[in-house]
Amino acid sequence: MSTAVKGLKGRAELGVSLLLGAAGVLVFLDANGLATPYSKSDPVGPKTVPFIVAGLLLVCAVLLAINVLRGGKGEAEGGEDVDLAHPADWKTVLPLAGAFILNILLIDWAGWVISGTLLFWGSVLALGSRRYVRDGLIALALSLLTFYGFYLGLGIALPAGLLEGIL
Repeated sequence: MSTAVKGLKGRAELGVSLLLGAAGVLVFLDANGLATPYSKSDPVGPKTVPFIVAGLLLVCAVLLAINVLRGGKGEAEGGEDVDLAHPADWKTVLPLAGAFILNILLIDWAGWVISGTLLFWGSVLALGSRRYVRDGLIALALSLLTFYGFYLGLGIALPAGLLEGIL
């Protein structure tokens, strides 16, 4: 193992710093590509906030890298009850991931209400609930509430899919 790699051992926070820096550069490049005409009524323009966010991300990345290289490191969370020696519970993780993948595959064709219901119902099923009818009704209510909440509250139309014309 080279001396450079040995010197970085135990400094995983540098990866977080690198991620923050990459996000800052990406936000900066994206904001720089915005084509906006100048307006006397809005001299600041829509580029200002993304440039500020990009700058703050880059400053945080540099400060974190300096802190880690000087020997600082994050403290382990004291309140978490996690046994790191215990393996992952794949009987929970795989069905939960399956519910999310099913949602991704169905949302455009079946619509949010159907795919969201399956997502919410599949998630509680994967997490151990066995009250199928109650959970299904709650999942349907949640998907309908989020569908209409996005539409009426935010003006964002989620895909209706098979229920187009009904919702």
